[in-house]
Amino acid sequence: MGANVLTENMYFVMRTMNSTGWRQHLMLLGCCLLAACNGGGSSSSDSLALADKAALGESLFFDVNLSHDRTQACATCHDPDHAFIDGRLNVEGKVAAASTGDDGISIGDRNAPTAAYAAFGPDFHTGSKTRFNSQQSDYSGFLGGQFVDGRAANLAEQAGGPPLNPLEMNMPDEASVVERLQENADYVAAFKHFYGDEIFDDVDAAYAAMTESIAAFEKTDTFASFDSRYDRFLNGEYPEYILTKAAVGKALFFSQTDTNCATCHQLHANGHKQETFTSYEYHNIGVPENTALRAINGKDESFVDFGLWENSAVTDEAEKGKFKVPTLRNVAVTAPYMHNGVFRELKTVVLFYDHFNNPENTNNPETGEAWADPEVADTVNTTELEDGDIFTDEEVEAMVCFLRSLTDARYEQLIPVDDIDCGW
Repeated sequence: MGANVLTENMYFVMRTMNSTGWRQHLMLLGCCLLAACNGGGSSSSDSLALADKAALGESLFFDVNLSHDRTQACATCHDPDHAFIDGRLNVEGKVAAASTGDDGISIGDRNAPTAAYAAFGPDFHTGSKTRFNSQQSDYSGFLGGQFVDGRAANLAEQAGGPPLNPLEMNMPDEASVVERLQENADYVAAFKHFYGDEIFDDVDAAYAAMTESIAAFEKTDTFASFDSRYDRFLNGEYPEYILTKAAVGKALFFSQTDTNCATCHQLHANGHKQETFTSYEYHNIGVPENTALRAINGKDESFVDFGLWENSAVTDEAEKGKFKVPTLRNVAVTAPYMHNGVFRELKTVVLFYDHFNNPENTNNPETGEAWADPEVADTVNTTELEDGDIFTDEEVEAMVCFLRSLTDARYEQLIPVDDIDCGW
């Protein structure tokens, strides 16, 4: 049996089995792999069960054994079947606003962002960025990084966070994670082949090798297919797009005067075929506290999520309440929304932006009550938020349709079915 077939089989099993099933089948596959590779002891790449760093990272990404109670993997909160978000449901049957940790009890305070297209984000830094289709001046400030506060400089650094986070995978230290890695003979063989025979002599080096491998997997096309209706239109494969409501929303989105969307959600000049729909800038857009989530996770009334300001590289209090601009790719299937999951519907998000300009848009449609105050009021970026015209009902629907058209082809069946007819 060839290594490529074995790797594909492992991927299929880990994608389709529950956490208990993963462990059982991984043990069986491990035996098969060792037999197929003559024990896995050779340094030849032809005998490796995991053919390259990305394949190693793929296996690590799905491995629940890297969490304290062996119940949670990276894929638990970034499920490829759910556009790389945490698709687990809460008691109300809705996708939870924040993830439950490996201990089955702990709940965080932030919504797990999609890992799709994350590889395109620059390393965390300060700099400037040209804006397109915007009446605002170019951006200057913090850019990029991983997590919504940029506290991880890059993908590899981000991959090292969850295993040690007590609210996530809950491992006590890097040494404990490295011990778990060495339980798996295929990992041992792959790590030694890719990183040197002495890799496990240095815990820090072995842990860094793990994170580098996961990052290599996250840089593959698995995470970034660029095959949405929007992409197919750009490629000339879907000319009917121009007849849909999404085309109207597209015109609004990229308008320099009608909306403020492109100010923060456009990276390249118009028509770029790898547009990620995020500028990687940091802004406070006035998102309210998610009081329902706080009631569940036990944060007391004094707790405030200051976002970017909690990044150890940031000291200026003017950065309080700012969060990284998220990608809009797959946004139609990655609810709930905002850094804290406070909004459930994409239409609500569009109306939230509209309420900064529209004096008649006074109530959150999900609650029937007035839009709640910002969690951090002093630094709300009103200059950008108040740039744009009032939406009509038809324009709101067109915007939702445009955003739905950014859904990767494999996730289109996850787009909610409601009373909005986009025309496709």
